[in-house]
Amino acid sequence: MPDKPKRILIFSLVYYPRHIGGAEVAIKEITDRLSPNEYEFDMVTLHLDRDLPAFEKIGNVNIHRVGKGKYFFTMRAAKKAAQLHKEKKYDAVWSMMANYAGFAALFFKMKHPKVPFVLSLQEGDPIDYIKRRVRFVYPLFKKIFIRADIIQTISNYLADFARDMQGKNVVVVPNGVDFAAFSSGVAPADIGKNGGDVFLITASRLVVKNAVSDIVKALKFLPQNVKLLICGTGNEEKNLRALVEKLSLGDRVIFKGFVFQKDLPAYLKTCDIFVRPSLSEGFGNSFIEAMAARVPVIATPVGGIVDFLHDKRTGLFCAVSEPKDLAKKVEIYMRDINLRDEIIDNAFQMVKEKYDWNLIARDMKENVFGRVL
Repeated sequence: MPDKPKRILIFSLVYYPRHIGGAEVAIKEITDRLSPNEYEFDMVTLHLDRDLPAFEKIGNVNIHRVGKGKYFFTMRAAKKAAQLHKEKKYDAVWSMMANYAGFAALFFKMKHPKVPFVLSLQEGDPIDYIKRRVRFVYPLFKKIFIRADIIQTISNYLADFARDMQGKNVVVVPNGVDFAAFSSGVAPADIGKNGGDVFLITASRLVVKNAVSDIVKALKFLPQNVKLLICGTGNEEKNLRALVEKLSLGDRVIFKGFVFQKDLPAYLKTCDIFVRPSLSEGFGNSFIEAMAARVPVIATPVGGIVDFLHDKRTGLFCAVSEPKDLAKKVEIYMRDINLRDEIIDNAFQMVKEKYDWNLIARDMKENVFGRVL
């Protein structure tokens, strides 16, 4: 054991308690599982919610919130990082994604070239879209990858992206699941489920790329007893509610809103089939959470999903942007009980053996931080 803990400064555009996605969950789950005797974590993140303090400790991370808008985050985060480094002399910096946080980490690296720079890729948007979005600063964006000492990606899909951007030392360490929490028995959630109901569930940000509208449209091809529970919020919610009304599906679709991670297992276990027909996906924590809860999954063969979902073995694939095909896959689960049970067992065992956060934290320690510290 080292004489003193290694000090790592994290750059993350958003973080707990108000902003929780796959990337934020990954930071918290990993840092909570690494011993404070070995690692000390600070974070610079955006101060979006003015009612939150500029500094607080969440889990094993000291949170420093800066700025008011994401467009000014990079420079303010870099300035704050420089101030913190004078005091703490960080052993490494860790950027969560190659976004505004990645630019801040790059500027830190350019000023402190001897401090190892760890870049994690959790991007879920299509690669072409990401490149178009940064086209005016593309050479600088590319330097985030080039100057990183090691790049950890959550899927082979993102590993290919990192190599395409001339990144070196690319390591795939996926996201995980709190297996104990999602696999344990919990009381069912109250969603008004009747004896003959078959409930689909989706849990995601309500954004275009997660294609929740395709699930809503698929209901038109399914029996009346098939209903949908939508867990999540986002800028697509208004459009989704309008679509539900247009298709006269108000009695078959429930908008649950934001669901805390600790409450999600109860909703999963109350429902029958997890569905997310993504247009793009870096990995998709929600899929393996459903698998750990023994809920069969329907997904699209895009991005990092293909790393863990194998058709008719650990889930069912549906075609992208094809609600009718999605409905057919729902009917397979409803009709072929033996196949459904086999898929549930296979997926459950796979997640237990490969995707528990305890295993992921160990891999981050040994194969990422251990290689640069």
